Amino acid sequence: MFGIGLPELLLIMLIIVLIFGASRLPELGRGLGEGIRNFKKSLKENAEEEGKK
Repeated sequence: MFGIGLPELLLIMLIIVLIFGASRLPELGRGLGEGIRNFKKSLKENAEEEGKK
């Protein structure tokens, strides 16, 4: 996976925890999930509109 191993992933996670704090990680994950969900929904709606034309 892009040449990133377990030690690199652990280091990235540690840096994220230090920057944002452990209490804000669930909020960040929730926001990221909602953003991805909205993006997929908009792509699906656009495909349906194109299919109707």
